[in-house]
Formats: sequence, structure tokens, C-alpha cells
Amino acid sequence: MRIALSQLTTGPDPAKNLALVGEWTRRAADAGARVVVFPEASMACFGTPLAPLAEPLDGPWADGVRALARDTGTVVVAGMFTPAADGRVTNTLLATGPGVETSYDKIHLYDAFGYRESESVAAGSRIVTLAVDGVRLGLATCYDVRFPELFRAHADAGAVATLLAASWGAGPGKLDQWELLVRARALDATLWVAAVDQADPGTPPGPAPTGIGHSRVVGPDGTVRERLDAAPELLVTDLDMGEVERTRERTSVLANRRPELWR
Repeated sequence: MRIALSQLTTGPDPAKNLALVGEWTRRAADAGARVVVFPEASMACFGTPLAPLAEPLDGPWADGVRALARDTGTVVVAGMFTPAADGRVTNTLLATGPGVETSYDKIHLYDAFGYRESESVAAGSRIVTLAVDGVRLGLATCYDVRFPELFRAHADAGAVATLLAASWGAGPGKLDQWELLVRARALDATLWVAAVDQADPGTPPGPAPTGIGHSRVVGPDGTVRERLDAAPELLVTDLDMGEVERTRERTSVLANRRPELWR
């Protein structure tokens, strides 16, 4: 399966960001991508008041993404914000395109490193996978990468890859942690991890996570197959889904688990 990781930088204006998503989706489609993955907060960057701009999944921003997916014949995965019942928002990944219509609300909220995502964002509670051309893929968002059980749940649901959308917080050691965690999650679940981050916006880092770039594709054996640097860039790559089965035959970590001991 050919996928594209769109490592871009979004700003506070959803309309301008939708135009940017459209430009990058068309570039990915021209390169033959079947799935185009955008970062967390593609609708609007963190540091922006989120509640006033949140829209439902049948609102104009999501419909704009649907139109792009339909017009290009691709499945588009993009981070947006939807209203929550208590006045906060949910940090949502919309996945839409021919034969695909689903969404994932970020389960693990980034209450760490001096930032409290839970003050403005309500946590999701549902593990989500989707099928593209018969291939099952899991969805995860940023801070989720620190929780291996989610990626194992994707594997248990039949996924052979996880699409991880992020807006990673900058700071000392954070790049090393990003690479370590993405590689570890691929090994934990013996699946592909396609991790796309917001590009480095080039401004001094603050508490709001606005991205550091360094998107990467990691194989089910934990090796980095493709990587980007900090700047905006489109990464198009082919994933060999048969490699997952071959890796699981050699490295039987899923089969050798003892989950009954940890309950």
C-alpha cells in the first residue's frame, strides 16, 4: 500500500489550513498514494482557542476534507477538533475517502511537560481501526504513542499498521523520545507505524505542542525505513503488508503474551 505522510505546519485559521490540506492531498494523489495522513491539529494549531472553532463531523471543515478525498480518490486522515458535551472539544482524527468513513477521538491527553490538554480537550474512549482495500489500519494521536497497549489493541483487531498523527511538543530530549517511542510501539505490536508530525514552525518553543517534524515510517521489526527532517515535506512510501506476518512468525511477542497475569 502506498501512503503519504504530509509533514506541514498549520496555523490558527481553519479555512487556510483546509486549503493547505487540499494542496498536499493533490500532491500525494499525483504521486500515487492511496492513503494521505496529516498531523494532529491540522484544522488549527495548538495555542489557538479551540472551542470557538470546533465543528461537528458533518460540519464544513470535515465536509471539505471529504470533498478532497472524493475528488482525488484517496483516503485522507486529518486531525481536527469537534465539540464535546461539557464545553471542551475532542481531539479527533477524521478518516474519510472511498469506502472509508470513521473518526478517532484521542484517548490519552497530553497533561505533561507543563501543558494540560485536558483543560480544553475531553478524552475519547474508543479504539478505532479501519479497512482500506482489505488492509486494516489503526488510528492513534501523538501522546498515545507513550501507551503500548493501544498499539497492541490495534494488532489484536487485525491491524498491520498504525497511522500516528502528532503535534509533538518541543524541548530537551523530546526528539530522542519521539524516535524511541515510535520504534518501540512498532516492536510492541509487530506492525508498521507511520508517524506524521507537524513540521517545526520555527518559533521559540512554548508550552503548546506545535511540532518538531521528523516524521518517520518504522517497520514491524522496529527499524526506521523512511524519515524526514524538521522542515515541511511530503513523504511517499510503499508499505509491504506481508512483512508483518513474516515478522510475527519470527518474533512472537503477541502470541507469547500472558495478559491474564496483569488483570
